[in-house]
Amino acid sequence: MDSGRYHIVLPPPDEANNAGTAAPVVMVLHGYGGSGAGVLKMRTMVDGLTQRGYAVIAPTAERRNGGNRIWVFYPGWEGRDDAAFLRDVVADAANRFNVSDTRVLLSGFSAGAFMVNYLACATPEAYPAYAPVSGGFWRPMPTSCKGPVRLFHTHGWRDGVVPLEGRKLSNGKFEQGDIFAGLEIWRDANGCDGHKPGRTGQSGSFLYRSWNECAPGAALQLALFPGGHQVPKGWADLVLDWFETQVPDDDTDR
Repeated sequence: MDSGRYHIVLPPPDEANNAGTAAPVVMVLHGYGGSGAGVLKMRTMVDGLTQRGYAVIAPTAERRNGGNRIWVFYPGWEGRDDAAFLRDVVADAANRFNVSDTRVLLSGFSAGAFMVNYLACATPEAYPAYAPVSGGFWRPMPTSCKGPVRLFHTHGWRDGVVPLEGRKLSNGKFEQGDIFAGLEIWRDANGCDGHKPGRTGQSGSFLYRSWNECAPGAALQLALFPGGHQVPKGWADLVLDWFETQVPDDDTDR
């Protein structure tokens, strides 16, 4: 593809695919210094998604920082228009591989999760839902985001690379933002009725908080797990259960 590269894994054939039904998609953005090929080596995650009937699309960033690839998410950075590139990826994959160009969950890990947050903030209507893992906003954080948005944030309690409270990078040149402060921005964007979660609970090792009393079309959930900087085991089923509840098969208009 002229605008960049991506990798894709299709779900196993089933009756729906044999009948010509386009497979839903989880598009996963890699972390700092990673690649689309590297994402597909995360076999537990990829297999968990494809076994549920989803195609996994893994694009590759182009911007370089000290030789390492990173997405163009920070305001003022120069480089490829990655938001436009991701749209091209979805369109190209839909044309070539019989996957959906509307039923798409945009996810990302670490730096990829930062990209997901900034894209969701600016254009919540670009994808039906967003699922960042281990990444939020950088400081100075956005003063506001557009909404409503459907967003499922997953984070490790012991994450030392992107701590829940954030940290400074490059001798203070950049600073990761506080994840909970970012959730406040999302509650405001979604028009939630107060800050108290409507539901709290536990699913396996995941502790979750969700905000339900929000604007139509909005959904916000936080899932914490006891590990560090990683996509945790069980994440695929957890996030797809949420996605399928929030975005039924016939709700693909955004």
